[in-house]
Amino acid sequence: MSENMLEDWRSRALTYEQQLNNVVLGLAPAIRSLVIAIFARGHVLLEGNVGVGKTTLLRAAARGLGGGYQRIEGTIDLMPQDLIYHTYIDNTGKPRVDPGPILAQGEDLSVFFFNEINRARPQVHSLLLRVMAERSITAFNKDYQLPHLLVFADRNAVEKEETFELPGAARDRFLMELEIAPDDNSEVHKALTFDSRFHDTDQLIKEVVASNVNFKDLTDFAPIIQNSVTAGSAVQDFVIHLRRATHNPQDYGIQLPDVEMDELMVAGMGPRGASMLVRAAKVSAWLDGRLELTPQDVAAVFHQVVAHRVFFTPIYELQRGWLAKAYTQAILNSVPTP
Repeated sequence: MSENMLEDWRSRALTYEQQLNNVVLGLAPAIRSLVIAIFARGHVLLEGNVGVGKTTLLRAAARGLGGGYQRIEGTIDLMPQDLIYHTYIDNTGKPRVDPGPILAQGEDLSVFFFNEINRARPQVHSLLLRVMAERSITAFNKDYQLPHLLVFADRNAVEKEETFELPGAARDRFLMELEIAPDDNSEVHKALTFDSRFHDTDQLIKEVVASNVNFKDLTDFAPIIQNSVTAGSAVQDFVIHLRRATHNPQDYGIQLPDVEMDELMVAGMGPRGASMLVRAAKVSAWLDGRLELTPQDVAAVFHQVVAHRVFFTPIYELQRGWLAKAYTQAILNSVPTP
């Protein structure tokens, strides 16, 4: 593959990233991670407080990708079939059945945005799991392929009543979980508060060039990144040690304050997680203009890819909010870098 094509796509990706940063201020690290996930063709879970820009960011990202866009709200009464079809009475008084949000645009669906996913029932999560894992769905006695689909989901970190925690299998299908927390920068907050440009979200999102990163072309190009960025044996060994450390922190001398390390873990990162870690790290290296993977590339995406894939014992699972980040950082500090 020609270096010109790789560089042309890199330029487009960086332009896309800059446009997202212009739309949503104070979220540069999260936006870089989101761009990495998109070019790695991975689904993304966002968590943050109310009103921090999660929905605006995802709508802006979807505009840059183009293609079909569908959104659904997670509610306590949402059922799996609501994603596949909906029934109604038409203007002639006859009952009708039309495709639901997953099927409405067929193979052109590029972004499915599940707002407040933790308000949906486990049955809905189960259906979504197949859609994410296989990019296909069965309905009306037919299999439908969704080759370009990316699932973006967010969950409200404040309100926990009438919510359902995502099962481990569903969490593992998300390439990344990103915390959306704007920089504590007074200039950023002044702009968001007083600059009327940020008060009209619909108009703001139009500043992102539509289909600049064409969703169909991206599906074909994403594997080229993976094949072009190489990983030497030292980096491969580094990733293997990182995976082992998530399972057996004691073997690497990892300690956390007020944590009994022997009682901490139920399960660490699996092979799928390790593969996704490398996928994301390769995109990170490519965005930085390199085609040789380094430990720093792996470290740059480690928390975002791994934190939601480690499972703590129940007493520590209640402390996940601070513990997951402390744990992934402790692993990076303890595993020797080649």
